Amino acid sequence: MSTPPIENDKFRNELATVTKDGKRIWVYPKKPSGRYYTARTILSVFLLVFLFGAPFVKVNGHPLILLNVLERKFILFGIPFGPHDFHLFVLAMISTIVGIFLFTVVYGRLFCGWICPQTIFMEMVFRKIEYFIEGDWKQQKVLNNSPWSSSKFFKKFSKHVIFFVISFIIGNTFLAYIIGVDNLYKLVTDPPSAHIAGLSSMLIFSGVFYFVFASFREQACTLVCPYGRLQGVMLDHNSIVIAYDNLRGEPRGKIRKSEDQSSKGDCIDCSMCVDVCPTGIDIRNGTQLECVNCTACIDACDSVMDKINKPKGLIRYASKNEIENKIRSIFTPRAIGYTVVLVILISLTTILLISRSDFELTILRTPGLFFQEQPGNKISNLYDLKIINKTFNELPAELEIENLAGEIKLIGTDLLVEPQAVEEGKFLVILSKEQIHSINTPLEIAVKSDGKIIDVIKTSFLGKVDKKD
Repeated sequence: MSTPPIENDKFRNELATVTKDGKRIWVYPKKPSGRYYTARTILSVFLLVFLFGAPFVKVNGHPLILLNVLERKFILFGIPFGPHDFHLFVLAMISTIVGIFLFTVVYGRLFCGWICPQTIFMEMVFRKIEYFIEGDWKQQKVLNNSPWSSSKFFKKFSKHVIFFVISFIIGNTFLAYIIGVDNLYKLVTDPPSAHIAGLSSMLIFSGVFYFVFASFREQACTLVCPYGRLQGVMLDHNSIVIAYDNLRGEPRGKIRKSEDQSSKGDCIDCSMCVDVCPTGIDIRNGTQLECVNCTACIDACDSVMDKINKPKGLIRYASKNEIENKIRSIFTPRAIGYTVVLVILISLTTILLISRSDFELTILRTPGLFFQEQPGNKISNLYDLKIINKTFNELPAELEIENLAGEIKLIGTDLLVEPQAVEEGKFLVILSKEQIHSINTPLEIAVKSDGKIIDVIKTSFLGKVDKKD
């Protein structure tokens, strides 16, 4: 069966929230309700609790999550990471990108509607406050078009004060993820003059969030977010998106008692799906980059179908092929290819994480040097030492020779590696000439901390073999 043509496809050449003159069209979405909206609300509560609560959770005295980009210190679920773990971050980032591609190819922009912080804050926090103070969409239109009065001033002023307070809290929360909640507390309690840079960052964060949620709104998704732009190259006819069943709905038309409805589709052209859309589009025109898959149109359409005794699902999660050919094919060659690559990347990252140790030790004989004669019929080799401490604790290190009787002399002070730091040093290994039987003598050096061996490094000792007559 062929697809009924769309009579007016000008929507493909323009944004729903911008006029031909380039002026902003303010979107007044109707307050949504329904099963999907309820499910999204419940999920959002859990995500918001985690977002605002995670910075205050500590594991062994350290943050559960820390994303200190400036100092290149990261903690993920209690596990510390630093610059020495850059390869893990690269693999994790590549895995995330491939995962996003796979998820979008199969399920469209499900992330945008259900998990994206922009959508959650806008629809589940700021929009709810707006509905509570100013009323539903029609009341908001009337209020904005009415002349200024004490009632209008009170509503607008209180709304924006609340918006800024919430933005301030969000900004501080994100700052806590970067600098840690303890440093944030110092920033708040210490005199402003002691933390000018930190206070400036706090105000910038708060101002950006306030601007986005009070004014910029859906433009962040339709104009700025690259994910929405990539949708066009990631989706195909088998991707599951929020779709209008035009085969069932067209030709659309109003219900009239005296008129035969047999020639009309199930869509009664009530525009409820358009009224609830937070980005101002008409989902009946097909998949559009402005659609964030928030499911508001599904709930609105289902409620209308219930009222006119029609089956639900005129707008639903479906692929283009499913609507046109009644075939849902999730595991397409492209999806399988992404899945294979993703499994390989996740497996490699998992193996590296499991095999990751708390310390990295490197002992190498100093290049360019042979051996040195020492008193008492002994010779020595000079070695370079590098210790990476990945833990939160100081690491006092000691060196001992494991397989031979010899002596180690550190050049400089004792080894004490700070938490999340790198310590480099040099030391001499001194052996008796009687122990040298070849030019390269195998050598095992144990690195100990508090009496416990943390690693044994195998290297070689370079020496001259005396010839006996």
